[in-house]
Amino acid sequence: MQDVIQKLAKELDKKEEYVRNVATLLEEGNTVPFIARYRKEMHGSMDDQTIRLLADRLQYLKNLEERKAEVKKSIEGQGKLTKELEASIDEAETLAAVEDLYRPYKQKRRTRATIAREKGLEPLADLLYAQAQDCPAPENAAKDYVDAEKGVESVEDALAGARDIIAENISDDALVRGKLREFWLSRADLVSSAAKKGQEDSVYSNYYRFRAFVGKVQGYQVLAINRGEREEILKVSVEADRDSALAALCRIVLKKPDCAATEFVRSAAEDGYDRLLAPSLEREVRAILTDSASEGAIGQFALNLRPLLMQPPVKGFVTMGLDPGYRMGCKVAVVDGTGKVLETTVVYPTFGDKKKRECIDTLKKLIEKHKVKHIAIGNGTASRETESMTVELLKELDPKAGVSYAIVSEAGASVYSASKLAAEEFPDFDVNLRSAVSIARRLQDPLAELVKIDPKSIGVGQYQHDMPEKRLSQTLDGVVEDCVNAVGVDLNTASAPLLARVSGLNAGVAASVVKYREENGHFTSRRQLLKVPKLGAKAFEQCAGFLRVPESKEVLDNTAVHPESYAAAEKLLALCGYTEADVRAGNLGHLMEKLHTYGEERAAKECGVGLATLFDVARELKQPGRDPRDELPAPVLRTDVMKISDLKPGMELRGTVRNVIDFGAFVDVGVHQDGLVHISEISDRFIKHPSEVLSVGDVVTVYVKEVDEKKNRISLTMKKRS
Repeated sequence: MQDVIQKLAKELDKKEEYVRNVATLLEEGNTVPFIARYRKEMHGSMDDQTIRLLADRLQYLKNLEERKAEVKKSIEGQGKLTKELEASIDEAETLAAVEDLYRPYKQKRRTRATIAREKGLEPLADLLYAQAQDCPAPENAAKDYVDAEKGVESVEDALAGARDIIAENISDDALVRGKLREFWLSRADLVSSAAKKGQEDSVYSNYYRFRAFVGKVQGYQVLAINRGEREEILKVSVEADRDSALAALCRIVLKKPDCAATEFVRSAAEDGYDRLLAPSLEREVRAILTDSASEGAIGQFALNLRPLLMQPPVKGFVTMGLDPGYRMGCKVAVVDGTGKVLETTVVYPTFGDKKKRECIDTLKKLIEKHKVKHIAIGNGTASRETESMTVELLKELDPKAGVSYAIVSEAGASVYSASKLAAEEFPDFDVNLRSAVSIARRLQDPLAELVKIDPKSIGVGQYQHDMPEKRLSQTLDGVVEDCVNAVGVDLNTASAPLLARVSGLNAGVAASVVKYREENGHFTSRRQLLKVPKLGAKAFEQCAGFLRVPESKEVLDNTAVHPESYAAAEKLLALCGYTEADVRAGNLGHLMEKLHTYGEERAAKECGVGLATLFDVARELKQPGRDPRDELPAPVLRTDVMKISDLKPGMELRGTVRNVIDFGAFVDVGVHQDGLVHISEISDRFIKHPSEVLSVGDVVTVYVKEVDEKKNRISLTMKKRS
């Protein structure tokens, strides 16, 4: 374990002590959010993403050590484990390197080399491959191995069998595979072409004549090519220069150029390369490219998901959700400031002018009746017509009412609507009406609503359906968990799905919390959680700091201060001359100055906590109930609409970043068709990836570069034109 800790410390550029502490905390069952927030002194204030990276690498290195032990045990069981081999296995730094060393000792299906060994030809192969100075000519050496009873009818048969054994041994050699793998990764090209002649244009037409060096090919290109191959539209290969590869191989396996067996070994090496190594290496390179592209796509998905979940909520306002549609009409749901459903209906704005008029009248009455402040419109089918109707509606309302609308991504809304969770939440509602409720709530509190949906269905990635499902889910669940705990959760209003994402809780315990709340009324303190069935002391330790109880008499119950630090918080207040009443009244404006005057280290010592915890406690005391999302740019609320035909080159627009991908970003500028800002148009300085500059949810200024109405495409730039 010490070796693992040292490797991790070096990789992450962190102190060994901190890495060891995190490893121990994880081993003890502590969650990443809890460790990141409440054990800062033990790990030097690493953030949650660094701790997750550490945890992933820690698991990989543990698996690596376990695999090394398994491999050594297996080889030892065959009586073939030498000290040199054991040392090589111990020094291997990757699973691939371990598997290369294990390859010659694995049980294989019957191969040409296996059959040759059964015929007793292995000594001949060893003799020739050794290439000793006194090695006889292969034809002479093979005479002693002709044996009709064993199926070796002639010298040629004996040499053919020896060649098969040498070819397989070369292919299985760890050094050879390592060097040739490096060669392929540094010199080979990924090539794709149309699978059939005369194939029509498709989404894969860019890859009908595609060739790129494997070290430069982009992740999205790899994933697109893989999908095109699965759909039998593309033919794909990895090509490396055979002559150069054979030259590299021969430099390893040809020991004495003047030996009588040298040319024989050369021919065996060529056979081994063509028949065994090249196909195997091609598969490996494809797998490496796919794994790398998948990790990149998963990382980008996670990067996009975080700001989407952390979008500022539009809290406390009555909101109308519109789920547009043609045949089934536009579903309508009005919810109050807490998300409680007040009324639902269905209107038909696309069924002609008469129905559109009826729709406007109906919605107008609902807005006036419930004092609706905001309208959330789903961005799916019929969204354009619904937005146009909404703008007409707003013009008929009293301007003093200040009603505005926003386009809301409805990705995953249909998944939620048809889910067991939605059925339990709204048993009397039609599936489509549930979707309208979800759209309204997404504007009010994106995080609380989106946690009800499988993160893979939220739609802020690329090729997410091609990703390794377990790895994608694990990564995205980690992002959701981090976001939920960064914001904090109101214990008395949170749904079971939201509670289930809180550190230390799971779906079963979250259901118990909700049931206890329903049976006993609102929680009046954090300590009351200990009365909930299934929620023990460890779970309480992990979750308490992330749950808020605004109704509690203890003001700290509505902060991110952990109960274990309540005494420290009270001591800090006393040292700085404040009381709990000052916290409630928000009168701690000079707390940090007073703390500095008193002396931070002195205060930390007297309060019995570390400096990092002391500063966290002080920040929470200054702003109890603080929501970190309120510090981010608010969503764009509109009162008018544009069409794509209104856009002209050079026009300046404000828009919201909807998705960030490898080659650019899609920006909603209010015309129902997101515009693309290509990576080359994002910044005047060189950037390797759009995420260096942009995040999902960013509100940005863009300029129209080009508009293609026929193809419904908008090209944007963030570079101001002179």
